[in-house]
Amino acid sequence: MISVKENLYDIKRRIEKSAIKSGRNPSEITLIAVSKTKPVSMLREAYDAGQRIFGENKVQELCDKVPQMPEDTEWHLIGHLQRNKVKYIIGQNQPSLIHSVDSERLAAEIDKEAKKRGVTVDILLEVNVANEETKFGISLEQVPEMIDKIATFSSLRIRGLMTIAPYVENPEENRKIFQDLHKVFLDNRSKKAHNVCMDVLSMGMTNDFEVAVEEGATMVRVGTGIFGERDYSMKS
Repeated sequence: MISVKENLYDIKRRIEKSAIKSGRNPSEITLIAVSKTKPVSMLREAYDAGQRIFGENKVQELCDKVPQMPEDTEWHLIGHLQRNKVKYIIGQNQPSLIHSVDSERLAAEIDKEAKKRGVTVDILLEVNVANEETKFGISLEQVPEMIDKIATFSSLRIRGLMTIAPYVENPEENRKIFQDLHKVFLDNRSKKAHNVCMDVLSMGMTNDFEVAVEEGATMVRVGTGIFGERDYSMKS
């Protein structure tokens, strides 16, 4: 039997240990409980154990779960976002942060919908550091140019960068990926634009979040480590 509460406490303890090991304050790291495919009952277990920030991959699932959770729940969209789905999550079901902006066209669509509704949307740029063909995201080299382009959109606020590192058995294999993204993150923190506030570095998942914390992550996205393996046939 999975104990969401015990798993959650264990992940938080490991985050704290990794932060201290690397000379960081554990309070600098935000844990996102990745709840995709999981029933609301499990999210409520995590909520009751003190977790307030949840990450969903799909727009429909996010929209379904928002009204079923307490109002102080904070939602992040961490999965690939199609332009034709943007209209469903700007406004009423708007997540606090969209992690997966991977093109100027997507940014323009979010900006257009945000203008219609009179809101500002916080986003991260998704960076495909490992240049995996199966992953979305811009290259490390494209980051400065993309920031400059998106900085022209008045209803968006660039909060930082995100990456999905390759799945590896040994998390040390992803250390350089995290180091490389952290360097680009630091290099672009001084961008002078009214809607650029580079304070979020989202990297690290269940199998490698401790290394990510050691290399500067400010947000880690943990699903399996909290909720157990996913059953993709499961309905929420």
